[in-house]
Amino acid sequence: MRQEPAPLTRHLRVREHRGHTVLELRGEIDVLGAQEVSPHLDAVTGRPRADVVVDLTPVEFFDCAGLRLLYRARRRVLARGGELRLVCADGMVLRILRVTGLAELLTVAPTLEEALRAPGARTAPGLP
Repeated sequence: MRQEPAPLTRHLRVREHRGHTVLELRGEIDVLGAQEVSPHLDAVTGRPRADVVVDLTPVEFFDCAGLRLLYRARRRVLARGGELRLVCADGMVLRILRVTGLAELLTVAPTLEEALRAPGARTAPGLP
């Protein structure tokens, strides 16, 4: 039986899965949660050609601080020639992503397996 790694913080667990770095955000991703996650997210997204999947499945609350995390992760990954995908099936979080336009900039899939099969955001159209 394979043992999953322990969470880095109460809001983040990072693991490798089939050559992809999966960052599983957990609980409430608000200002405090984002501050806790940010240094770890920056470490992963700062790697050249990083293939990153952000899994929002265990998220219970998500606000503008979470949006900033995702937008920053996207910019950093694409600037270094990597790929970024997002796992999200929660209706409220998906609505926030659509209303803000972030859903158009990210590859969003409802499950980890679907995200891994989907092509990730590789180009930086409209990358400010």
